[in-house]
Formats: sequence, structure tokens, C-alpha cells
Amino acid sequence: MAVSLPPTLGLGSAPDEIQHPHIKFSEWKFKLFRVRSLEKAPEEAPMEKKDSSEGKLSLEQSPAVLDKAGAEKPASTQPALKPHPKFLKKFHDDEGKAREKAIHQANLRHLCRICGNSFKSVEHSRRYPVHGPVDGKTQVLLRKKEKRATSWPDLIAKVFRIDVKADVDSIHPTEFCHNCWSIMHRKFRSAPSEVYFPKNTTVEWHPHTPSCDICHNARRGLKRKSHQTNVQLSKKLKMVLDRARQARQRKKRAQAKISSKEMMKQIATCSKIHLSTKLLAVDFPAHFVKSISCQICEHILADPVETTCKHVFCRICILRCLKVMGSYCPSCRYPCFPTDLESPVKSFLSILNSLMVKCPAKECDEEVSLEKYNHHVSTHKNSKETFVHINKGGRPRQHLLSLTRRAQKHRLRELKLQVKAFADKEEGGDVKSVCLTLFLLALRARNEHRQADELEAIMQGRGSGLQPAVCLAIRVNTFLSCSQYHKMYRTVKAITGRQIFQPLHALRNAEKVLLPGYHPFEWQPPLKNVSSSTDVGIIDGLSGLSSSVDDYPVDTIAKRFRYDAALVSALMDMEEDILGGLRAQDLDDYLNGPFTVVVKESCDGMGDVSEKHGSGPAVPEKAVRFSFTVMKITIAHGSQSVKVFEEAKPNSELCCKPLCLMLADESDHETLTAILSPLIAEREAMKNSELMLEMGGILRTFKFIFRGTGYDEKLVREVEGLEASGSVYICTLCDATRLEASQNLVLHSITRSHAENLERYEVWRSNPFHESVEELRDRVKGVSAKPFIETVPSIDALHCDIGNAAEFYKIFQLEIGEAYKNPSASKEERKRWQATLDKHLRKKMNLKPIMRMNGNFARKLMTKETVEAVCELIPSEERHEALRELMDLYLKMKPVWRSSCPAKECPESLCQYSFNSQRFAELLSTKFKYRYEGKITNYFHKTLAHVPEIIERDGSIGAWASEGNESGNKLFRRFRKMNARQSKCYEMEDVLKHHWLYTSKYLQKFMNAHNALKNSGFSINSQGCLEEDPLGLEDSLETQDSMEF
Repeated sequence: MAVSLPPTLGLGSAPDEIQHPHIKFSEWKFKLFRVRSLEKAPEEAPMEKKDSSEGKLSLEQSPAVLDKAGAEKPASTQPALKPHPKFLKKFHDDEGKAREKAIHQANLRHLCRICGNSFKSVEHSRRYPVHGPVDGKTQVLLRKKEKRATSWPDLIAKVFRIDVKADVDSIHPTEFCHNCWSIMHRKFRSAPSEVYFPKNTTVEWHPHTPSCDICHNARRGLKRKSHQTNVQLSKKLKMVLDRARQARQRKKRAQAKISSKEMMKQIATCSKIHLSTKLLAVDFPAHFVKSISCQICEHILADPVETTCKHVFCRICILRCLKVMGSYCPSCRYPCFPTDLESPVKSFLSILNSLMVKCPAKECDEEVSLEKYNHHVSTHKNSKETFVHINKGGRPRQHLLSLTRRAQKHRLRELKLQVKAFADKEEGGDVKSVCLTLFLLALRARNEHRQADELEAIMQGRGSGLQPAVCLAIRVNTFLSCSQYHKMYRTVKAITGRQIFQPLHALRNAEKVLLPGYHPFEWQPPLKNVSSSTDVGIIDGLSGLSSSVDDYPVDTIAKRFRYDAALVSALMDMEEDILGGLRAQDLDDYLNGPFTVVVKESCDGMGDVSEKHGSGPAVPEKAVRFSFTVMKITIAHGSQSVKVFEEAKPNSELCCKPLCLMLADESDHETLTAILSPLIAEREAMKNSELMLEMGGILRTFKFIFRGTGYDEKLVREVEGLEASGSVYICTLCDATRLEASQNLVLHSITRSHAENLERYEVWRSNPFHESVEELRDRVKGVSAKPFIETVPSIDALHCDIGNAAEFYKIFQLEIGEAYKNPSASKEERKRWQATLDKHLRKKMNLKPIMRMNGNFARKLMTKETVEAVCELIPSEERHEALRELMDLYLKMKPVWRSSCPAKECPESLCQYSFNSQRFAELLSTKFKYRYEGKITNYFHKTLAHVPEIIERDGSIGAWASEGNESGNKLFRRFRKMNARQSKCYEMEDVLKHHWLYTSKYLQKFMNAHNALKNSGFSINSQGCLEEDPLGLEDSLETQDSMEF
């Protein structure tokens, strides 16, 4: 049997937060009277019969929370039926559970779903629904950051790692607070924000229990109940008391608001720069005046800004209040930051600017619009009553040149339309000429003839500043980054008033002409396996290879130019030199060739190029550079070959053009092969084809000869497939073993070649004669891998000098310890000899000890003064003479392989080389037999046995060395520091681009002219520029000296 209670027992007047949903649903049906007394409701209530099949309480029986004062008596008595005690007890239990659940849900509505904080603790705090789409501001931010999240559940899961899609309303809150909203904004916004997450972890929500923390805290947070008032207290008296209490609270709030307003006015202090609302010409309604006035200073809005809560203030007033009083809106206390301020809508601004105001000057009775107030006030220069010039209501008007480009367009819009109409009518639409002529006439009228002359020069195409190519040469040669150059450009322009340097976009246009991929060309016949497109710039060093696991080194970053496009750009860069060479040889400029271009190739590792920032062990990051140098260009004229160009400094870093840069280890054979194989394929294709290139307006033909000589011994062994330098087969030029070379120090000839190494590799791979390992190794003479780069059998002069210096350094140690008497000295004794030598060299020769021999140390060590200093530590006079003679012979032989042209530079040493090498070998085998009996170093062997043959074949050894490539190592580090970026891929592109521009002969001519003018004391007169350099430009334009290895 269903039990029904009267409406008076349900008490539908309970607060909305704790009402049961069924009560809310039927609230329209049951409207209860207010409690008129504190008497308890009668226990007996009328009961209605209901169909027994329903088994549920009716809507009138829905549980509710009783009012504090008690229940209300029914208006009329009805015949009551006394319910059965069993049903009454069950009804009270169900009613209590439902009431607890309703209270629990009401408490959840006041809590944040993410942090668990109460919304009551923060007054006027915004709430955001957990489920549903994001708000407009968040949507704009996500679009800017290109994020795909469009709903709050996705955003909450991404930021807080909370899945709210499976939330239940009876367990979880359905809203979150503004602080958590700000945290999500800070996650995607780069600007700083003063928000914090109040808890270390997110809140875990559980179903309601008798010991529920949420309900317990809510009850504990309520105020203590007051004592029960008199039962006979009338309702009218109670209402009077409530109204009096509310009036007192309103009065207190109004007083606090008035005091805070006065304090904000004192903070703003804008009475002298903002217009009062009393100056309005029309008596507008109060609510309209309030809408156009600042809510802080109560003046007419000046440069109005709008907060996120849609309140409008003067910009200067709100910024001062935020700085002093904190980051919240002065009107509604909603959180507000300076970064949140935005300009109001244009319609509001147009209404504000159209308002008519009275002129505050006493002698003036005019009424002007707020937009034209500035112009009108300028006519009252002597009046003290007028306010300062305003812009949009109050801020001092900025100069036209200090505005942004968009603001300049807005201010000059009407003038632009008038000039355009005049140009269309009179000058055929040439707006530029009209504007320049107006500017020129204005300068002449003000007697500023110097600037007028400069403008006239620009109009005639002569220009007054530096050319973009000159600025580019200055930037590249002084290693200025984009920001540094732009700062110099702005500083010079601001101080001198002239645009001496060109902006960055002009430099980028000048770069395009000098970089590969700009000039069109054609190959006859077309290159095999190479694209016919000519506009190819910087490409990935691994392009063209299949991206398999074995062939594609994922961790490697490599950037390069295409070989043919780089050669074309290098030839066009030398266009003036080539045409000048033709004229110097009394040849016609219109000769189309064929020209023969000899190219020297260099490849070497740069060691560890990682940037050291301290705080822990440095991670080694090795790099390799492949470069080329145009050594010589000849043209066939009749039956002979005429030289039209020859590189004067073949070992300078200024002519060693980078082709490929890679972050890889030169010892990594697989990576080196994968990166350099496409490059080598392009080179092999160019050997059998001719380049058709338009130079000087005439289509000319070029052929190329490639000589791979700029490799050190380690890389030669790597690319030619030979064993390492500690192998029994000592030489990369001949087949001699170490024992054979020590027994015959001089008489050897060059026998190795790239083709022979390929044949020996096939023998090593297939073993056609079924020999043992030792027999097979002796047959192939140390070839153990497939050669993949063709090198010319030669000596690297730089590394030969370094290797010989290291050997002399070892001889000095052994002579100090008299190793010729005691060859089996212990390791501790040998370390003591080295320490003695280092200490003495530092004292006498100022040579600091080093871990590894380098070019500078070798140059200082290999002198007669060093030998004299070492002889002070050697007691035997006989050993003194042997050391002096050994060093003297070496110094006579060294110029032969170090000079670029020994036949011209040191002909006497070249003639005596055979005799000196024989005597040097004799000393090694007699006086220093203890060191060289049965063994010899690689570089001593090459120095004594192969130098004359190479000189006879190539004419020089030093010109074909890798010294230019080695000198570029320092440049790589400079350019990497200059172009430091987060992405290493883009960083390598910038380094390769600027390194190429550094070697441009076209840009070098500008720098040479600049240096020549500076060295000759050239100065410009006062009409052109200041003779003194107020900016220190001479220091900033100082070119870097040529870096030696």
C-alpha cells in the first residue's frame, strides 16, 4: 500500500541546491506557504490511497530537507488515517537516504571538479562546465597553437591527465574553477601568468557514505546555530529585523566601495591629462555618461581598453591600479592581468570619438568632437586651461614615424586617396614619383639640401647607402647574426639619419644570386641519375637513398649542395676573373671554349664540434666537411692550352668552398659511404659530360677534372679501403711493408691507384686462388674494404709536417734520456723524460705542453732554436752534432713539399732534395739506429721516398694539400655560433649557406676595397658623413684576419 503525505510535509520551499530533482520537476504544482510558527507538524497526516502495483512514492512524497523553524500546519484539517508503523519506518529511512544524497549533490555543485576548491571561497568566481565545447577565448588560443582539442574533456585529459568522460553527477562535480581554467591557458600560452595549482595531485571523488568528507566539511563550515527565538515572535517583526540587517550590510559595502574608489582615483592621478565628463556639450543620461567614462577616474575614456569581464577603463588608469592593488578588475574583483586587456569594438570607439565636448579655454566657446579635440587645442598654445594633446581621448599623440605601419596607414588614409587620385589624373598612376617629389620639395623648402641631394640620387638610381652585396659581405665577414646586424642597422639609421646599411630582406635577395641554384645551365649529354632541374639549393645529404634501416643513418644530420649546381655557382662567382684572364692573354672575350676546370677535392673530419656549456661531461658531436677548390682554368687555343685563371692562395679558407656538411664521425664507414655516395655519383657523371653555361652573354662550354688530394692519411685509408695506419703495409702510395721501408729508406716508386685497389678488393672478396688469410692479405697488399672515392696518390703536406714534428718530439725525449745506451727503459722513465722536455721547452721557447700535435706547435718546434734548447739537456757533444745536422737537413727539405710552386719559390732546395734525403736516411740508420732499426714512420717514409716523384708529376705538393679545408674548421664553429638555433637541421643549413658566402670572390672584392680605403686613411667630408666614427663602425666592420691552422 502506498503512503501519501500532504504537501506541507514535503516542504518544497527548501533551498534549490538541496532540492530533489522530482521536487524541482513538480515545483509548479506545489507552492507552499511560509512558516508562520515554530510548532511541529502533526505526526499524523492524511494518506491517499494509490494503486498498489506502483510500489513507489508519489510526487507529493518526495523527500526534502526540513526547514530550521519546523513544519507548517495544514491550512485545513482532513480526516486522518493512522499509517502502519512498519510502513512509516520504511518511509523515514528512504526519506533520510534521499535527503543525504540531495545534500551531497548540493555540496558537489559548490566544488571544483579538478582541484576540489570551493566556489564559495572566491567571490564572483567564474565557473566552467566540465562537459561541453570550450569557450571562445580558449578556442582562439587553441587555433593559434594549432591544437585539435575542441571540448573541455579533451583539454582536461591533456593538461591534468583526468578522464572526465565517465563522470557521474552523484559522485563528481560538474564544473571547474577559473584557476584551473587559467592553468590550462598557461599550458598553451607563452606569456607569463600568475596562477598556481593549489594541490600537488588531483582530487579523487567517491560515492556518498555516512562518513563522507564532503558533507562533513560542509556542515563544519556552517555558522553555529543561533538560539531559538521566541515562538510567539511574529512574522512581521522578523521581516523588519531582516531588512534592517540587510540595510546595514549595504551601507557598509557602499562605504567600502566609496573608500576604494577614492583610493583608486589617487592611484590614477589623471585629472590633468584626461577630460572631465562635465565638458560634454550634450546633457546625456546618467547611464550613458557612465558607459563612456572610466570606472576608476570617472573621466571621459582616454585610450580605452576592455577587460575579460567586459569592463572598460582608461589604459593608464587600469595599468596603474593593477600594479598597485593587484591583478583583479577594480569593478567586479574578477582576476585580470595586463596581458588580458584588449581594445573595445570599433563601433564603441566611433561613438566615443564622435562625442562633442566644450573647449576648456576661457576665451573659446566652440564645441568640437573628441576626435578633433587635439587639432583644436593646438590653436590655444598660450592657454593654461587646455589639456595636453590627446589621442583617442587622453594619451599624448604620437609622432607619425613612431607609429606602427598599420597605424600610419590609418592616419594617412585620406591623404593617400587624394595623392592616388592626383597621380591617376596627372601622372598616369605613378604614385611613387608624386610622393618622392613632394618629399624632395619639402626638404628643399626647409633648406635641408644634403638629404634632398641623397633623395634625388635615390630617385635617379644612384643611391646613397651601401649596396646590399656590400652589407652582405660585411655581415658574413664579421660573423653577425640576424639580430646583431638588424640592431646595427637600426642604430646607424637612428643616429646618422641615413640608411647606410640595407635591411635584412635586401641582403636575402642578394644572397640568392650568390648561392647555388640561381643560374640556369645544361649538360651535354645529360648527367646520368641526376635531375635536370637547375634551381636546386640546399638539399638533404641523404637524399636519393632508400630509407632502409641499413643504408639510412637516422641520427645523422647532413646538408649539401648538388655538385653540378655548386660548380656552376662557383664559376659564375669567378666570371670577372675568367673574362679578365682572357683579356690578359690577348684572347677574345667571345671565345666559348671548351674551358678545362681543374678541381681539388678535400674531405676531413672536424673533430668534436659540440658546444660546451659546462655542468657535466660534454657529449662529443663530431662533424665532417667535404669541400672543393677551383685550382686552375685553361682554354684550348690552337694547338696549345692557355691558362686564364690560377688560384693564387690554394691553401686559404677563402677559396675552399663547402659542398657537404654532416654531423658524423669520419671513422664511421657506413655513414660516410651513405652520405658521400650520391655526391661521388654526381662527380663520376660530370667526368663524361660538358657543361653549357651562359657567361658574359655568351654560351660557353666547360669540362672538369677532379683531383682528390685534400685527404689526410686516415681518410685516404678509409675511402680507398686500406687497413689502418698501424698496418704492416706502411704506405698509401706503394706496396712496401714497414720492414722493407726501413731497409730501403729512399728508393721507392708510386704503385697504388684507385683502379688497382678495386681489383684487389674483388680478389679479397672472392679469394679465387683459395689461399689462406696471410697469403691473401699479402696478395692484396692491405686492401680490406671496397674503395668508394677515387683519390690521387699524393702526400698531404700539412699532416706530413705534423707527423714528422711528432717524430722529432719523440727523438728529443729519447736523446734526453740517452735511450741509445738503454733502449729498454721503463714507462715511468720515459714519462719523466717527456716531463723534463716539456718543462724546458716552456721555459726556453714558450711552448706549452699539448695532448696532441697540431700545426702551430709543429711550426714552432721544428726550428734550430728548439734544437739548441734541447741540446742543453743532452750531455754528449756527439749527439748535439747529430741532432743539429738532422734538423738542418729537415729544414732544407721542408720547403719542397710545403710551397705551392717549389720550382719558383725554392729551386735550390728542390735540386738538392735527393742528396739531402739520402743523408737524412743515412743519419736515421746510423746515429739513430736504436729508434729506426727494422721500422720507420709513415710520414718519414713518404718524405724520403716519394716527394721527388710527386713534384715531377704535379709540379707541387703544398698547393694540393688539405690546409684550406683544415682552416675552415674554425670557420665552422664561428658560423655555428652565429646561426645558433634550436633545430640542428636549420642550423646546418645556415652554416653551409654562410660558409659558402664567406668564400665568394665577389664579396671578397668589396671587403678588400673596404680594407684598402681604411688602411689609406680615407675619410669622408662633413657634407657626406662625420669624419669621426661615433658608432665605432670601424671596429664593427673590421674583417677577420685569414685564419691559419
